[in-house]
Formats: sequence, C-alpha cells, structure tokens
Amino acid sequence: MPDDATRSRRDDPGMSTDTTSTDTSTDFATVKQRQQSSWSAGDYARIGVTLQIVGERLAESVEVVAGSRVLDAAAGNGNAALAAARRGCQVTAVDYVPELLDHLRQRAAADQLDVETRVEDIESLPLDDGSFDSVLSTFGVAFTPDHERAAAELTRLCRPGGRIGLANWTPDSFVAAMLRTIGGYVAPPAGVRSPIEWGTEAHLQELFANSLQDLETVERTFVFRYRSPEHFVDVFRTLYGPMVKAFESLDTDGAAALTSDLIALCEASDTSDERGGLRIPSPYLEAVLTTSA
Repeated sequence: MPDDATRSRRDDPGMSTDTTSTDTSTDFATVKQRQQSSWSAGDYARIGVTLQIVGERLAESVEVVAGSRVLDAAAGNGNAALAAARRGCQVTAVDYVPELLDHLRQRAAADQLDVETRVEDIESLPLDDGSFDSVLSTFGVAFTPDHERAAAELTRLCRPGGRIGLANWTPDSFVAAMLRTIGGYVAPPAGVRSPIEWGTEAHLQELFANSLQDLETVERTFVFRYRSPEHFVDVFRTLYGPMVKAFESLDTDGAAALTSDLIALCEASDTSDERGGLRIPSPYLEAVLTTSA
C-alpha cells in the first residue's frame, strides 16, 4: 500500500470514507462534477442489475401502494424504480448520470413498464413539496456529497405521513472495506462525509431528526457471486466507475498493488463452500422512515 505522501498526490474518484462532519467550506459543485465523471466511467448499469433483489425487498418493506406516486432518488439504472413500477405505482426516477437512466429506460421498455426519468441533481429537484407518497433509494442517495441537504430534499418531496425507504451499505460491509481499500491509494475528497454513514441508524436519526415520525431498520445481506476473486476485480475495474477512475490514476506498480489488495480482500471475505465460485456477503441497512404528518 502506498505511503501517505504518495496518496495525497493522486486524484480522488469522488468517494469519501471519512466519517467526520461535513466541512462547510467544501466545494460541493466540484465534488459533484468529479462524481458524475466517476459514475459515467465504465458501465455501472451492468453491475447494478445484479442488485435488483434489494429494490424488490425495499419496495415490499415500504409497502408501496398501487397507483401511488413513487420517487427513486439517485436511481442509477433503476432497481427501486422498476420494483415500484411492477407494483403498479406511478414512478419517477432521478439521477444526474444520463447514461444510467438510458439503461433504466431500456430495462423498463423490455419489461413493458412505465417509468418517468429525469436527469437532475437529487439535492435540488425542481418539483413541488410533497410530490410523492414514497421516496426510495438503493445505494444511491448515500453518495451525495451534502448529506444534510440530500436528506432535507427527500423529506420535502415526500408528503407528510409518507414513507422514505433506503438501502445503504453498513460500515462493516464488504463494500465499505472495498471503498477503504481504494481510498488507501486514491485520496477521497476532503470535507465530504462517507456514504457508509448512511448505513447506520444513528446517522439517519441525525439527518431526519426534524421530520421523523417513525424509523424502522433491519440489517440485510446482499451476496456478491463471481467465479473467483480475480473475476470480481476484473469486472469491477472494468465496469465500476469509481474503481475505473482509481486504476486510471495509478501507475503500473500502484495498479498492481491495488489489484493484489482487492484480491486479498475478496479471498478474506469469501464464504463459498466445496462447490466453488466466489461468495461474498455484504451487509446493508434497510430503513423505512415515516415522515411527520
């Protein structure tokens, strides 16, 4: 792993693993530009589709009602949006990466589902207060740089007494460990809180303290399944934008070292049996928040 002096000279991929408070002097506009560039790299949609089960579970936990208005915030390629559409909801999906919404529309068309898509910043969405009965996000809104503003916008858009459903990686998850490993080589943006904080009940209580009627949480597990650790790393360094950007910023030795560390992480996290393959459980926090009436 590179030393701190070497680390600080490398560009970040738009992800923070810092758990300190947000620095009010942080240039969020610049951070967002880097994030957009990061998530546009590779082809995250091909990874995102493997997480569809999370959207289905979340829609059931929120108990979205057929005919109700549902927002998928930071929708990516639309796992939560499609789950709500399958349940007869009027769905709007918002993301600031147009390529991901293109994939969402293709998936919706293939399943003959109706989903409205909007290329917008979820931290500043030009829609009226209380436009939705439910607001969902699976591993999306957590990556917004300004946590407080994002939470306030989700609350504003959800009608009083409506429900906000979130699925976010926990601090002890495999994904959190993967982000920390990448962060050891490519410094995350200074002054931006970690997306992993959204995977804790304490952070959600903090973010939604002024608008929360009820909060129910349960820890669930998503299982990554690949042929081998090498296969996992090859797929992610090719398709997962933040990892694509990380490898692009490293020289040959740095890239080799990061590859080695990621393979070692996969090997340490593998719970497969004699049948073979790679099986990596990654906990996430599913939260259902009821807004104040």
